[in-house]
Amino acid sequence: MVEKNIIKTILITGAYGQLGEACLKYLKSNFEIKSTGRHAPDDGIHLDITDSDSVHCVIAKTNPDVILNLAAMTNVDGCETNPEMAESINVDGVKNLCHQFEGQFIQISTDYVFDGRAGPYSESDETNPISVYGKTKLAADEWLLENQEKTTIIRTNVVYGYTNRTQASFVKWVVDSLNDGKPINVVDDQWNNPTWTESLASVISRLIEGGAFGLYHYGDKDLINRCEFAHLIAKVFELDASLISPISTAELDQPAPRPLKSGLKTEKIESELGIVPNSVETCLMKIRKQLSR
Repeated sequence: MVEKNIIKTILITGAYGQLGEACLKYLKSNFEIKSTGRHAPDDGIHLDITDSDSVHCVIAKTNPDVILNLAAMTNVDGCETNPEMAESINVDGVKNLCHQFEGQFIQISTDYVFDGRAGPYSESDETNPISVYGKTKLAADEWLLENQEKTTIIRTNVVYGYTNRTQASFVKWVVDSLNDGKPINVVDDQWNNPTWTESLASVISRLIEGGAFGLYHYGDKDLINRCEFAHLIAKVFELDASLISPISTAELDQPAPRPLKSGLKTEKIESELGIVPNSVETCLMKIRKQLSR
């Protein structure tokens, strides 16, 4: 008698943003998904990861095999001006989830754990965050690796999509601004390999299916500065690139310092999982094709 495959249950925290939308698309056919969020719709599950009682109730009710933690305070300047809240969400919230869970815990982290002086970075490079956001994300990474046996940490950078679920997408901001004929200033001294939400969701799916634990870096193929990224968006969407003007990070006078020469090396995840990162232009072309349907 052949046993039926048991479908794993994945509890996704912070499921109602741009990455959550992409993860649901890639995971729903092979897993049972429990979508949660602090501002969940009527058909979702309310979960505030800073509330340990709420966490306990939701985990007990859903009994997940995997927790995919997308809940985080990612507003870099907001973290800088409200470090207590950043600590509560980005560090204590992770501990709350793990204290009552023994399955695979997947944490989304960031290149902001580095100082941005010598990127792109590999998993073995020395961390040195220069912002509250980076410090809280690193604190969570280190705690997980020391205390949670079945941990999978994915550090990524400049995550983008095109969805009305969030205003945080750089691509949506550029496209909407240029469509409206609005001039924009974009920094030309911040270097990253921008990561499409669907690229990252596909990687997350592979990590779950393979039961891969440990620390991984993932970004799409091209290391470019943010202004070059904006020009590439204008090219793919056939918009007026003359509306884009370069500006330095220092000129923005933001509360939180940014790592400038950053980005992530992907050799480890490529060799272990056979993943081949897409070019940024390929990802943008796929987004435009999806929008034209």
